[in-house]
Amino acid sequence: MPQILQRGPEIPNPTKPPQVQPRLRWEAELEEIAGRLEREPESIDLRFRRATLFAQVGQLADAREDFLKVLRQDPSHREALNNLGSVLVATGHRRAAQVAYREAVLQHPSDAMSHVNLGQSLLVESEQLEVREQVEETLRLRQEARDHFEQALRISPDFDKAHEGLFYVLGHLGDEEGAAIHRRAAFKNRYIMPLPYCGRGTPLSVLKLVSTTGGNVKLQRFLDPRFFQTYLILPEFYEPATPLPDHHLVVNAIGDAEVSRHALEASQAVLALTSAPVVNPPATVLATTRSNNALRLSSIPGVVTPKTAALSRQSLAGATAAATIACHGFEFPLLLRAPGFHTGLHFLRVDCLEALPQALDKLPGQEFIVMQYLDARGADGKVRKYRVMFIDGQMYPLHVAVSSHWKIHYFTAEMSESADYRAEDAAFLTNMPDAIGPLAMRALRAIQSKLGLDYGGIDFGLDQHGQVLLFEANATMVVNPPEPDERWKYRLAACQRIHLAVQKMFIEKVGRHNAIRGRAFVPGPSCS
Repeated sequence: MPQILQRGPEIPNPTKPPQVQPRLRWEAELEEIAGRLEREPESIDLRFRRATLFAQVGQLADAREDFLKVLRQDPSHREALNNLGSVLVATGHRRAAQVAYREAVLQHPSDAMSHVNLGQSLLVESEQLEVREQVEETLRLRQEARDHFEQALRISPDFDKAHEGLFYVLGHLGDEEGAAIHRRAAFKNRYIMPLPYCGRGTPLSVLKLVSTTGGNVKLQRFLDPRFFQTYLILPEFYEPATPLPDHHLVVNAIGDAEVSRHALEASQAVLALTSAPVVNPPATVLATTRSNNALRLSSIPGVVTPKTAALSRQSLAGATAAATIACHGFEFPLLLRAPGFHTGLHFLRVDCLEALPQALDKLPGQEFIVMQYLDARGADGKVRKYRVMFIDGQMYPLHVAVSSHWKIHYFTAEMSESADYRAEDAAFLTNMPDAIGPLAMRALRAIQSKLGLDYGGIDFGLDQHGQVLLFEANATMVVNPPEPDERWKYRLAACQRIHLAVQKMFIEKVGRHNAIRGRAFVPGPSCS
């Protein structure tokens, strides 16, 4: 499922946001329950309440253990099954979470929430499989997810989260009309949603703008709930007459200028209601379409941008294809991409005119981004893709991936089996100027300045002259922490530097804004 809504308690009346959640009271209750459990070790109610409190204060390992103990005593406990699933999702154990949700549905077939949780789990798994081009299994999981969302609505016709799930799954299955109906039902009354805060002191309060149609930047990992109180705002459905929650900062997490244009434009009405500083103003993000970047970055010395155009399926099909390609100055091989998708999904190389019809048959939608293919192979015949993050005016290397294939992503590259490639990656992270050379460093600084994003990044290759071959530059770049494997330990420090830089940017933007306005904000201590 697109990463839009991080689950949390919702605001029944959006004009009256809730108070900061009382962590100190939860901790006091945890101490009191611990004493009672010594006297009543078999109490399911006490054990379940403690597990829930552990989850609320962020002690997820403790929460998992207590939910499991509840289930050993009562294997059909509905809330424990569902909450265990949520904890497992939060700790990255998606398959185990799905087992818990399936058991909840089996034991409680008339519970709408259990069906929704399982449906969401299936939809997330389907997206992982789609990236790996496992088409049949992807379709099967989406159809199963649809069945669970529909069952939830039969049980509870107004259940907004079931409508949300159907919006996403029907969109994936090509039913745009049905998806639009469920999108409206899902979000018309849910345009302000708070996420849990579990800190002890005064939080830094953030409005996070997100789109219901996807294209959102995964910034929630930087908004630590021990320090930040986050409110999700859905600009497409926001009612301007509704007061915004009190806040110190606005973080625009809508990052895809092609798929989320309407949401970015709607964000202007929200920003008109606040004087708080903004991370990634929507107008700046709107300028980062692939076509616009290819034009405005092409004049930078040391940068090679691909010829780029948005063309319709009709113009690329049949007898008009050759004329259309020649008219726009393209030569084969060229790249064909369905807008709004990332991680290489629906992105193909077409080597000749005769291969174009077959490529079109594999892609969804009626409009495509057509790009000239840039050959990023080095002297060893391998393709290298570098990623550098742009954070608050500074550059941070994230990785270089090496592969034999033109379509390269870190998780599909040849890094895991090659110590030499990992050493090359480590050298890039340790000393980026030496790794890519002065021409590329100057080009990257100029690109960062031209983009003007507070948070963004670039994927690029290098040609034989050391010039930057632009693949992609925008706000949608993801910073995934390395897997817990000794082979990737060298990458941890680079990811941590980026993480700290983003959090520092958030805090300093508020500090600079308040200094100008003659006010002070002193956040309370976060919990350890």
